[in-house]
Amino acid sequence: MPMTPTTSPLLTREELDAQLGGAARAWLDEALAEAEHAASHEASEQPAGPYAVPTWELRYAAAGRYCGLEHADSVRALLLVEARAALPALTRLYEQGTAAERRAVLLALHRLDLGPTALPLVEDALRTNDTRLVAAAVGPYAAAHLDAHNWRHAILKCLFTGVPVDAVDQLARRSRGDAELARMLGDFAAERIAAGRNVPADLTRVLDLTTPGPAAPTEES
Repeated sequence: MPMTPTTSPLLTREELDAQLGGAARAWLDEALAEAEHAASHEASEQPAGPYAVPTWELRYAAAGRYCGLEHADSVRALLLVEARAALPALTRLYEQGTAAERRAVLLALHRLDLGPTALPLVEDALRTNDTRLVAAAVGPYAAAHLDAHNWRHAILKCLFTGVPVDAVDQLARRSRGDAELARMLGDFAAERIAAGRNVPADLTRVLDLTTPGPAAPTEES
C-alpha cells in the first residue's frame, strides 16, 4: 500500500515561478499557453487520429519530468484549469494515467465547472486502497457533491486505509449531528475490537464531531 496518505497544498502560478528554475518556468509557460489555446479552440482538443491526444495532455503527463515531482500536482492542476478541461478529457487522463496523474485530476476537480458529473472519478478512487488517491478524493469536490451515504463510506475508507481525517474537507460541518455516521463508526470500532485490532484514534475524533452542537467553524476540514 502506498505510504503517502496526505497531499500537499497546490501552489499558485506565482509560487511556482518563485520555486522553478529558468528551464522549468519556460516549459510551464509553453504548456499553459497550449492549454489556453485548447480552451479557446475546441477543435484543438479533438485528436487528429485514433491514437492522437491534445498537446497539453502530453504536457500533463510530462509535468514531473520537467518541473520536478514535488511540483507536478500543482503544474497539472494549473494545466487542467487553463484548458478548462471537460469531463471526457479528465476521464481520459484519470483512466490512462499513473497514480500521480490520477491524484492531480482529483485535486483539481473543485476548480473546474463540472457540477456533480465527475463523481464517478471520486468514487473510483475511493474503491482503491491507494492512500494517495483516497486522500485526494476526499477534498472540496467530494465535500460539495458526495451524497451522505457515499460520504460516510469515504470516512470509513480513510479510517480503514490509515488516511488521516485531516485530509477530509468540511469534516466537522458534514459530521455534525450525523447519527448514522455515529452508528457506522461504532460498528467499525466494535469489529476492530472483536478482531483484536486497535481502533484508530481518528475514529474517536470523528465520533465526537457527530454529536449535535453549534455549527462548525467554516475553516474546519
